[in-house]
Amino acid sequence: MVTHAPAAPILLYNGECAVCTRIAAWVRASAHGTPVIDLRPIGDDPAALARLNPHLDIWDAYEIVHLVMPDGSMKTGGAAVVEVLRTLPNTRWSRGLFALHVGAIRPAAWIVDAGYTTLAEIRPLLGCASCGSTNAVVRSVHGTLERLASTWRNDRRALAPYFHSASPRRPRADNNAHS
Repeated sequence: MVTHAPAAPILLYNGECAVCTRIAAWVRASAHGTPVIDLRPIGDDPAALARLNPHLDIWDAYEIVHLVMPDGSMKTGGAAVVEVLRTLPNTRWSRGLFALHVGAIRPAAWIVDAGYTTLAEIRPLLGCASCGSTNAVVRSVHGTLERLASTWRNDRRALAPYFHSASPRRPRADNNAHS
């Protein structure tokens, strides 16, 4: 139950996360100065969240995006992203896509939700320590990629068998040399 219904949807985002902050900046720019969405970083004020919705836990709000709707309802994750896209002036064209149904499935909304879920899972790998931790599979893939990158940086010859030509490059001629 929301104790104070907003005039415009309120997008709650993790203000300590570089990814969330960039997305919020994009939303702000896409609103073209119109008050279609109120952006609020979560901060460290559980009382402010409780005034919006007494059942909203600050840690839940850090982990997943929340959108408080004018009617008092709450949308989270991909559903919140879909609603933001439907609301912004330059993405209102997407309303028709999100309204399409194939049986009981809304494909465009499903794709956005899957994309949001993936982004939410990898945010910590993109430099956000406040967004929680990733699952074991993502950590494993990230670790493998880090090891490959380290090997590549430290000894490119170690990876030479995986490429078509293992021969070293010829040194460039010095164009500034005078005869």
